Amino acid sequence: MTNATEASHPSATSGRPVVVGVDPGLTRCGVGVVGGPVSHPTLVHAECITTSADLPLEERLLALHRRLRAILSEVTPTAVAVERVLFSGNVRTAMPTGQAAGVALLAAAEIGVPVTAYSPNEIKQTVTGDGAADKQAVARLVAVQLGLDAPPRPVDVTDALAVAITHLAHSRGPTSGRITTPARATLAAAQHDAARVGRGGWEAVVAARAARPTRGTLDRGDAA
Repeated sequence: MTNATEASHPSATSGRPVVVGVDPGLTRCGVGVVGGPVSHPTLVHAECITTSADLPLEERLLALHRRLRAILSEVTPTAVAVERVLFSGNVRTAMPTGQAAGVALLAAAEIGVPVTAYSPNEIKQTVTGDGAADKQAVARLVAVQLGLDAPPRPVDVTDALAVAITHLAHSRGPTSGRITTPARATLAAAQHDAARVGRGGWEAVVAARAARPTRGTLDRGDAA
């Protein structure tokens, strides 16, 4: 089952970079497709692929693989970026996440698209300028950067879009500390404005800016 949001934008065949970001998971796998350039990123497709825990493991992996391959065929990406799986002690949770990440790597390799992995801290640092940012901050700045009225849901999708944005930014520079994305520029400007006018912090300023008329997306709803 999938929950998809799609926007009409040029594919990779137009010469613009198109990155598929993957937030791996077996129960919920976030997929976010972003078109470049990094100075003006656009939402191409966002989807949460789900598999039922009632199915055998091999069938869940097969279902995930089939849907990922279908997405890759639809958007013809120039690159795939995956959030790196970190083993923090909970092996029971990490194992299926790692299996899902492996499926994403396989799907990309089958069509000859290069894959890059980024750690959670690298993603947060690139998107928000703060490697310790929480998910809500990442989601808000992803929405601002893509010109969306609100972050896509569920959070797996927003995380996947953040992965894609990170790859777009890193593809033009080797050091994340020197990368400036529109989201980070927005954050810096909001911090400055908040300090100057006392509007309650950068979050309030970003929220006010996000409330302005922006590019919309077409919600296709749930699809089996």
